[in-house]
Amino acid sequence: MPEPALRIQAVVRHAAARGTAPFHPPRPSRPVLDGVSLAVAPGECVGLAGVNGAGKTTLLKCVLDFVTPQAGSIAVFGIDHRHSAARAPLAYLPERFLPPAYMTGGEFLRYTLALHGQPHDEHACAAMLAALQLAPEALALGVRRYSKGMTQKLGLAALLLLDKRLYLLDEPASGLDPQARALFRQTLRQRREQGTAVLMTSHALADLDDMCDRMAILHDGAIRFDGTPAECRRHYGAASLEQAFLAAIAAPGHA
Repeated sequence: MPEPALRIQAVVRHAAARGTAPFHPPRPSRPVLDGVSLAVAPGECVGLAGVNGAGKTTLLKCVLDFVTPQAGSIAVFGIDHRHSAARAPLAYLPERFLPPAYMTGGEFLRYTLALHGQPHDEHACAAMLAALQLAPEALALGVRRYSKGMTQKLGLAALLLLDKRLYLLDEPASGLDPQARALFRQTLRQRREQGTAVLMTSHALADLDDMCDRMAILHDGAIRFDGTPAECRRHYGAASLEQAFLAAIAAPGHA
């Protein structure tokens, strides 16, 4: 059995404790992640669903070693996530993607590729822009002039141009119009066929249904469900994924 691209085991992360008033003892911290376990295989796309504040972004930040879990382990292709070598095979697109305002779109793409030690290929860049419906003329513009959708397309283009084996995507379709969403799904599918693994968060359950091999529902710090979207509907006896999701977060305790 191949090594998982990403293995998260029994991860615990508590919110920072806060005092109730000056000189009062802090309140006990609450678990944002309470024993979360999840695995992603090479070539697999796993979608992470949850309400606002469920801990989705915190889990991605734990993988990236931006925040430190209180317990549990995380490995990227078998390497402990705390080692710098674990981050070499992955690329990350945050939910609030904000490229440097002083750069043009073209400068940002060249900078990103250089940062990861990859050459700038004009033909590959042009093909990626076409795949995401971002006009080539946009590369000459300062990114401060970009709309939300253009900014998101630039971030996706930079990420998908990187030759990585694992993508971490936080709300990647945010701000995209329907055509751009469809083109993004198609492009991501091609990368997965080449063996790239994907862990993505999304509030749009239709995107998870269309794009993901599996979905995990994170609620109250725990994984409430882990399986295919079709299995999720069957498990909760629901006609739609939205109904199944509501049933999952309403159910008491862990899955």
